Amino acid sequence: DTQPGVDIVIGPGTEIISCEGAIVTAGGIDSHIHFICPQQCEEALMSGVTTMIGGGTGPAVGTCATTCTPGSFYLEMMLRAVDGLP
Repeated sequence: DTQPGVDIVIGPGTEIISCEGAIVTAGGIDSHIHFICPQQCEEALMSGVTTMIGGGTGPAVGTCATTCTPGSFYLEMMLRAVDGLP
């Protein structure tokens, strides 16, 4: 069944496909990441992960993200790192 009354704005590059008779699910969701570098997003997409949920630590070169302080700077860097991704 489909949900009635869905009103979603989609971009001009969005491809609409017919999924009649198919089961459609989101890609993998990784809810525990240590977002250390922007390349993680590309690797995740290539392995089927479509959603990465991070927040506390941001990109940090040469660490395991244990010394990063959560804050708006790191969130901004995480969002900036994925600007070019779909």
